[in-house]
Amino acid sequence: MTRQYFGTDGIRGTANKFPMTAGMALKVAMAAAHVMRARSQGKPMNRVVIGKDTRLSGYMLEQAMASGFVSMGMDVILTGPIPTPAVARLTSTLRADIGVMISASHNPYQDNGIKLFGSDGYKLSDDIELAIEAAIDQDLESILPPADKLGKASRLDDAPGRYVEYIKRSFPKGETLEGMKIVIDCAHGAAYKVAPQVLWELEADLIKIGDKPNGRNINDGYGATSTKNLQETVIETGADIGIALDGDADRLIVVDEKGDVVDGDQLMALLAVMKQRQGFLKNNTVVATVMSNLGLEKFLQSQDIHLLRTAVGDRYVVEKMREGDFNLGGEQSGHIVLSDFGTTGDGLLAALQVLAAVKESGKKVSAVCHVFDPYPQVLKNVTYASGKPLDEVSVKQAISEAETKLSNDGRLLVRASGTEPLIRVMAEGQDLTLVNEAVDHVCAAVQQYA
Repeated sequence: MTRQYFGTDGIRGTANKFPMTAGMALKVAMAAAHVMRARSQGKPMNRVVIGKDTRLSGYMLEQAMASGFVSMGMDVILTGPIPTPAVARLTSTLRADIGVMISASHNPYQDNGIKLFGSDGYKLSDDIELAIEAAIDQDLESILPPADKLGKASRLDDAPGRYVEYIKRSFPKGETLEGMKIVIDCAHGAAYKVAPQVLWELEADLIKIGDKPNGRNINDGYGATSTKNLQETVIETGADIGIALDGDADRLIVVDEKGDVVDGDQLMALLAVMKQRQGFLKNNTVVATVMSNLGLEKFLQSQDIHLLRTAVGDRYVVEKMREGDFNLGGEQSGHIVLSDFGTTGDGLLAALQVLAAVKESGKKVSAVCHVFDPYPQVLKNVTYASGKPLDEVSVKQAISEAETKLSNDGRLLVRASGTEPLIRVMAEGQDLTLVNEAVDHVCAAVQQYA
């Protein structure tokens, strides 16, 4: 069935334009309550946790969703601005039936989104999201409970404090960050309070940037997708490390003491080796997406660690991890999932694990976090007019020829964008000339249908 509203990470769009309107948020809440109650097999469904990031539109969507759930007889717990992984955690620990995060992650403030979690703290499965989509267009008002069965809403004032204490417990017992100068970039987002608090309580010498949200500056020049300010601050202050989170704090990018960016692939390699050495890497396997660098795969092979790849999207990484009982996975973009501690990507949690590795080594971040040499990687996008270019015989032939050109020393990935009329062509290998030739060859074939 084709998705109408949900993408790979919930529902997302421009605030106050369909589908990110107050009316739609109300319907999503009512539909989610209806579907989850129908699947509860008679178990009472009466509690929802709603968190948000710092976007101006969060006020509107928060109140609309709260109204929708209350109208369906469910009690709502409002947390205020808090990271996505904190909502997932609180949904489970507060024995809630549904968790909601209102955020568009790394997008600009004009956008917003709705992410839904089940009672176990995991994002909802595809079939449940499709059922909610179908319910959105039903006459939900016909099944509203009577006035005496309405729910109520309350605010959980200590939600940030609960998350802070939980995250601190993931750091090695008895250890601190004393002696480390850390720059934390909160992207003016959901972690603007909790991230500095965690690092300060662990005794870091702390410098904060991107920690003054005003509703309109989330991800604007700060955070995991805009690291220039962080890199400059690390250099200017002589810091040991820079840590960048995104708007909802579920991803992490590191900057070393030289001001160089360390991406998610390097961090996964570092954590994999550390966990393997400690005997904690389940089934000796790491889960990553098709976008992770071939250099990561080759490095892990040299350490007798398996790499399993999934489609792009942290939800698919988590699904594969649950299927195979693996405890480390992530994306090149910085989503790191550590299932021993949480159910979804958590930038702050991953940062503490990286800091623990650096502290244990006694070496500089540039030495610890540069684990492997990435293969040269080239990505190009080709716009097409209509149809399905990847089904064309000439395009299939070009892809086959490019794969032969790269042979065993490279990798080709060609996929259609899920949101735009684009074909994304990515190749990587040891020989940059061959990589460019392979990408250009496929792009030329696709351009016939532009």
